[in-house]
Amino acid sequence: MLLTILGCSGSLPGPNAPASGYLVEADGFRLLIDLGNGALGALQSRCDPFSVDAVMLSHLHPDHCADFSALTVLRRYHPAPPYDPREERLPVFAPEEAPTRLAAAYAPSERERAETDLSDVFEFHALAEETVHIGPFEVTAARVAHPCTAFGFRVSHDGQNLVYTGDSGPCEALARLAEGANLLLSEASWPHSPANPVDVHMSGRDAGELARTAGVRQLLLTHVPPWTDRRAMLSEARAVFAGPIQLAEQGVTYPIGPQHGSGVVRRHAALPHRR
Repeated sequence: MLLTILGCSGSLPGPNAPASGYLVEADGFRLLIDLGNGALGALQSRCDPFSVDAVMLSHLHPDHCADFSALTVLRRYHPAPPYDPREERLPVFAPEEAPTRLAAAYAPSERERAETDLSDVFEFHALAEETVHIGPFEVTAARVAHPCTAFGFRVSHDGQNLVYTGDSGPCEALARLAEGANLLLSEASWPHSPANPVDVHMSGRDAGELARTAGVRQLLLTHVPPWTDRRAMLSEARAVFAGPIQLAEQGVTYPIGPQHGSGVVRRHAALPHRR
């Protein structure tokens, strides 16, 4: 299983830094998790977007789904797609309101919003707190602590587990989801402080405490906003978690497996893919 960081800037894109977007690959299957501002461009530097086999959106804040409109343009208007996107609709696993919310984001006027339906090129599936199979992956979704409907994911393949917090404050659901994971991809949005709003985001320390409590093997910090000191988030996490920790880096691929238990190993090569 491979994890590629398409974007890891939190809350909004930073200078030359797309917002949240992650590509998970195994057995020739490509699962795209979140598609924030700029992530579609980064995806194109990794692979043909038409080679993506499924999409999951953790929630519907723009920094996690803004580029879905651009993906719609690509699938509707590309002059020479490798297959008919209307015959092979792309599966999208997202919160229940996604079809109407994403259509509203795509439509340029109220009149067009009333008649916009993205189901011509997408096949929407409402997320729930359950385990489903998406290609070769077993995916468990859990509701997490955020101001809107939001999910964290545990993606499993061949005995290996990647857990993605999405956007969330510390909560029991994340502790259960992350238990014993090979890699925890956790947001770290702001310095630790008792004044931080509850049930919104995590600090670097919160991410480290989650990793320690859940007994994960490796911690990868993501979703750091442009105004937050990335190194401070790393220091906070290291103060409470003794295992391997890194800051997520755009464009880097992280293999997930037992052979990488001593630390997060990185590689940049793209995988060949045939649909």
